[in-house]
Amino acid sequence: MGFGVSELLIILLIVALLFGTKKLRNMGGDLGSALKSFRSAVSDKEDKEELTDSNKSQPQGEVIEGKVESSNEESTKS
Repeated sequence: MGFGVSELLIILLIVALLFGTKKLRNMGGDLGSALKSFRSAVSDKEDKEELTDSNKSQPQGEVIEGKVESSNEESTKS
C-alpha cells in the first residue's frame, strides 16, 4: 500500500500546479529557517544543562577537621 516513485512524482507535480513554484520555494525557506531555529534552541538548552551539571559537581567549600576548644566562661554563660 506504499507509494512508489511514479506516484510521488505525480503528487509533486499536482502540488506544484496548485501552489506554484514561488509559493513552494517560500514554504521551503520558511520550513528550513524553522528547523534551524529549533535546532539552535535545542543545542542552547543542552549547553545550559551541561553548565548546570558542571556547577553541581564542583564542591562549594572544604570541610576542615579539628577539635573545638572553648573557654570555661562561655560554657557557664549558657
